[in-house]
Amino acid sequence: MSFFISDALAAAPAAQQPGMEGLLFPAGILVFFYFLFLRPQAQRAKEKKQMIAAMGKGVEVVTTGGILGKVVDLDDNFVKLEVGDNIFIQVQRQSIESMMPKGTYKAVTKKSSQSPA
Repeated sequence: MSFFISDALAAAPAAQQPGMEGLLFPAGILVFFYFLFLRPQAQRAKEKKQMIAAMGKGVEVVTTGGILGKVVDLDDNFVKLEVGDNIFIQVQRQSIESMMPKGTYKAVTKKSSQSPA
């Protein structure tokens, strides 16, 4: 009786190497994750880049921090927003999350000025 593992492995039949069929499942998973995660994320990044490039004065925007304001001045890196009556802040262009429909800023500021303090 032999106590060596190598003797037991030598007695086992040789396993066959998988062909191209063995690579189909992992390749399918990679394709699935590409279409499920990577492609939509790249499309959102492209849309945001186009939105930021198309931004101009008078546009109403929301920042990533949730601040609603109207663009009064902009340059290559920063945007000056009016967030209240003669109250301005500067934020980076990349922190603009979305553009709002025309009149949103006026409706919100009108609503906040009517509410009791």
